[in-house]
Amino acid sequence: MRLLFIGDVIGKPGRDVLSAELKGLREKLGLDFVIANAENAAAGFGITRSVANELFASGVDVLTSGNHWLDQKEILTFIGEDDRILRPQNYPQGTPGRGANLYPTRGGGRILVINVMGRTFMDPLDDPFAAVEAQLAACPLREAADAIFVDMHAEATSEKMAMGHFCDGRATAVVGSHSHVPTADAQVLPHGTGYQTDAGACADYDSVIGMDKFEPLQRFTKKMSSGRMSPATGPATLCGVFIEDRKSTRLNSSH
Repeated sequence: MRLLFIGDVIGKPGRDVLSAELKGLREKLGLDFVIANAENAAAGFGITRSVANELFASGVDVLTSGNHWLDQKEILTFIGEDDRILRPQNYPQGTPGRGANLYPTRGGGRILVINVMGRTFMDPLDDPFAAVEAQLAACPLREAADAIFVDMHAEATSEKMAMGHFCDGRATAVVGSHSHVPTADAQVLPHGTGYQTDAGACADYDSVIGMDKFEPLQRFTKKMSSGRMSPATGPATLCGVFIEDRKSTRLNSSH
């Protein structure tokens, strides 16, 4: 099975680069399934219905999210209806939407996608490790699912790495999101799980993590806010992680 995880899509530049490049990548790489983190896809903050539909039309199969999933309140009107949009699984019971789901792939397989959020330097949500453990127990790899992918949306690299090792041998891949900067540690863990600390972002990299430089610089250098941050509008780079699962004891991961 060939999977592509696309890092945080930042505003219109991020959506535009997906529209321009993703269909070609699906053909070139023979992709069975595409996942994209879209929590920053609507003007840099949250997801709207029209933005979600635009990303699906570009060739994305499932959208994951993170701490900004609720920034556009419109999402509450449709997240319960569309199982292709995930919010972190470790939000309290009763939160609208879902954090994990089993999906069919183009090649006829089944993939479980799990979206969780870290707690270090972030919101004090429920335990992400317990949330992932419950999903892995309910839908074991090679039994109920042909592949399992975990989007670990977290600030701390240590927490992301811990999740990778926690899932090693029980998930196809664990890839981090949230920091918007791709890490150079793509690897296959000892028991066969593909891992990378962060997939980066689909954004204009002449920016501060995808945002226009002026406002972040104001805040860092003058401790002043002159307004809401907005996505940088230059040409964006498509950034993500490609995983090929050869259904053996070892998996191959490349950035």
